[in-house]
Formats: sequence, structure tokens, C-alpha cells
Amino acid sequence: MNDELKYLSSRAAMGRLTRRNFLGRASALGLSAVAANTMLAGAVKAAGPKKGGTIKVGVEGGSSSDSLDPALSTNTTMGTVTRLWGEPLVELAAGGGLDGRVAESWEGSADASVWTFRIRQGITFSNGKEVTAEDVVATMDRHSGEDTKSGALGVMRGIKAMRAEGRDFIVELHEANADLPFLMTDYHLMIQPNGGKDDPSAMIGTGPYIIKSADPGVRYVAEKNPNHWDDSQGHADTIELLVINDDTARVAALQSGQVHMISRVPPRTAGLIARAPTINVHTKSGPGHYVFIAHVDTAPFNNPHVMMALKYGINRQEMVDKILFGYGSIGNDIPINASYPLFTPLPQREYDPEKAAFHMKKSEYDGPILLRTSDNSFPGAPDAAALFQQSCAAAGIKMDIKREPNDGYWSEVWNKQPFSTSYWSGRPVQDQMYSTAYLSTADWNDTRFKNPQFDQLLVAARAELDSAKRKQMYADMALILHNEGGLIAPMFNDFIDGVSDKIGGWDETAGFGLMNLYAPVKTWVTA
Repeated sequence: MNDELKYLSSRAAMGRLTRRNFLGRASALGLSAVAANTMLAGAVKAAGPKKGGTIKVGVEGGSSSDSLDPALSTNTTMGTVTRLWGEPLVELAAGGGLDGRVAESWEGSADASVWTFRIRQGITFSNGKEVTAEDVVATMDRHSGEDTKSGALGVMRGIKAMRAEGRDFIVELHEANADLPFLMTDYHLMIQPNGGKDDPSAMIGTGPYIIKSADPGVRYVAEKNPNHWDDSQGHADTIELLVINDDTARVAALQSGQVHMISRVPPRTAGLIARAPTINVHTKSGPGHYVFIAHVDTAPFNNPHVMMALKYGINRQEMVDKILFGYGSIGNDIPINASYPLFTPLPQREYDPEKAAFHMKKSEYDGPILLRTSDNSFPGAPDAAALFQQSCAAAGIKMDIKREPNDGYWSEVWNKQPFSTSYWSGRPVQDQMYSTAYLSTADWNDTRFKNPQFDQLLVAARAELDSAKRKQMYADMALILHNEGGLIAPMFNDFIDGVSDKIGGWDETAGFGLMNLYAPVKTWVTA
């Protein structure tokens, strides 16, 4: 029986036997569905990459207003596009460590205040120009300074000086930071010729693909870069990325075979989709979180009692049950959970209508709260908004909901309107998450949270090499944000991806969904 199963799994791995037929015959031979799927996954991996063909991807988040400049990427669509043509210095490894990309090695000084990245020798940009340490300096410089709009600005503020010496890119920090290499994985920091200063939207990088057409909010087509330095990526000849923001339409595209993989399968239908014989549903827990964000510098959210009323007025467990359907966990009004190193849990804030009513009365604000939402912010966001409205109503809090168009949500609502639904995919380490969205000076501080004590602790934690002391600093920061911030975080979502059985090479990764957005460049078409 073992020999027959091996034979069948090898044929399925090569695309000569459908997944449905393999599972059926494996079941007839006495193998459970879980064991059969595991065996098939191993056979596909052992068969190795198959070159050629086209991989079609359906992703959400894209908009007609999206910029092609990686500094301005704000959603899954553009994060995936930048992975096609560009590479950062380093990237997250599957086990949570780091892999070198443009940098082949890196080393910090004894106190972690100076870091040296050795640039990989002989690699070229897609325009044929060899990559230099000067290009890296120029890239980092473009993402720094008061005038930049880069999403990596919070990361770059810790840098005191940068220079190139031969093949080395050397960074001197204002304060020591043991996590600096992890910060360099930021998907905005794609290395570009002269840092992208000549044409930031040219999409010229060191990635495995060259963008041949770009229609923001609609479609992107990329062809294999024949001079890419890494044979372990870029197996398909062509990648076609379709922006499909509607959840139902995105799932239908996968089920009909219009695309090979989709991001963000709706939790409500994930279990049903997984039963299809030609589709695999991959789930991964992590740092992603679905949230309500309020600008705490704008009335009425600048009133601490209003914010506390809203935090007590939300039923987190109900949202996990009715919005995530088991694909996630409860949140606690901070962007950090157990997926982060040095995490310390806080006492869970519970739904309490009486406390919510007390704080709203104390605020002396009696007008309605306007909450803006869209399906594009996270799956089920309008339903989550309605649940929030209902739970607040039990406390006598009036909340109005305005449903915004999907297209343009990230450019016209998020980070502009004072109260809205949103999501964060999280970051590898606490310093990066806090530096990106909660440091007072961060360009992506989407709650307008500005707390000097929090900022001081964040800077001090970077330089603290004693893990116990650093952990306590992060715990103190979390408590400040929990009580004073504009973040209402009811739930941490699992990443749920849908993938055709015609795709091989899917693997576990750290980071975001879609294999940290690398699925199009690391997988291959088996049939």
C-alpha cells in the first residue's frame, strides 16, 4: 500500500492526477484526509519547482489611486506588486529569523549602535545597472527626513548617519537597536537605482520579475526577469495580478479557475471553500489585527472619557465569534499579541455597558459617533461596525455608520477621517509596529496618538540589551496605549489564503498572508 500511495502522490505532485482523485484513492487505501493532504504536500515539495506558465493572483485592497512608489504602498495589492520587482536588504525567514536579499550578510557592533550590511556582489537591477552600496544609501535617504511621505518613516527616524564603504552599507543609530535588521524587512524599503530619486514609480529593482503593465486598482502583469540572481524564486514565466476587492467575487474567481490563488478568504465562508476538491485553504495565526481607529487629537475622540466609553462599549468576544468564525483570537486595544517576542499580556478589557455609559456621561458629549467603514478595510467590517453600534446602544451611546466606497478607501478615509474601520498586518517585532504607527512622529500614526512617555520608552527599549528589562518597557508602553490610545482592537485575525491544487511549492512562512506576499514568486504551476 505504501508503494502505491507514493506512486499516486508523485503523479498528483506532477499534475497527472487531480487532488480529488488522489484523496479518493488514498481514502480507499485507508489513509485519513489529513494524512493524505500531508503526504501530497510533501510529494509536491519533493518534486521540485516546475518552470514556466502563468500564475494568476486575486488580491484585495487595491485602488485606482494607488501609487507605484513603494514608499507609498498602503495595502496588500501594492505590497504584493513590490515583491515582484523589488527586494529589501533582508527578509523574514520561515522560522522567524532573517534571510539576506540585497544584503548577503550583516553584523552589529557590540552595543548594537552601528550596523554593517554587506551588499551582495554582482547583482543587478532590472535595467542592467549593478547594485551598489551607494544605491542603498540613496534608498534609505529617500525614506528619511521631514518631507518624506514614506510608510517607513517611523523606522528611519532612529538612524543618525548612513554611509557607503565599498560593498558595505553602514548605519549609525541615535540609540542602539538590536532589532535594526528586522526593521529593514519593511516592504517600503525596496532598493532602487539611486534610491528611486530619479523616478520613484519606475518599479526598477532587483526582484525576480519586471512589471510590463500596471493599471492601478485593476490589473498588473509581470514577466520573469532573466537576470535575477536567485534561482529559487520566479518559477512562472508570467504573473498576472488582479485586484478583486469584493470578497464574493474574489472567492468566485478562485472557484471558477480564473485565478490560482487569492488573499484574505472571508472567515464566514472559509470552511465551505476548503471542502472543494481542487482548492486548498491555508490559515496562519499571527500579528494581523482588525481594528477601529480614532484620531485622539480630534473631537470628540480627544476626550478621554469618550474613548473609554467606546472601549467598554465594544463586545470583543462577540466580534471574534461572529466576524472571525474561529479564525482568530480576542484583542485588547493594543496592536501586540503572543506572536511577538517579549510579549506581556494585559488584563483583558471586557464589554461593560454600565462603565461605557458612565464614561460617556462623564464626557458630557451627547452627539452621535460617526463611524466610517468599507468591505475593503477588512472582511466583514460593515457587519463588525453594526455589532459595535448595537453593543454601544445598550450603553445609551449613539453611533451612526457611513459605508464608504471600496475604491479609494485607503486614500480618502484611512488616516484622514477621524473614526473608521481598518486593519494592520502586523510587523515582525514590537519596535517596528510601534515605530510605524504609534511613535508621535510616525507618518502612519493613524490614531494621532502622541505621548512623550511612550516615545521615550520606545527609544530606550531599542538600546536595552537586557531582555527582561526590555520586556518590561514594552509592557509599560502597552499599558499606556491600552488606556490612552485611539486604537480599539477587538480581534487578531488569522491570515486565510485560498490556493488552487494546480499550485505547488506552498510553504509555511512568517509575516503576512500569501506566504508573506511572496507566494507568486515562490510557488509554481504544476499543471
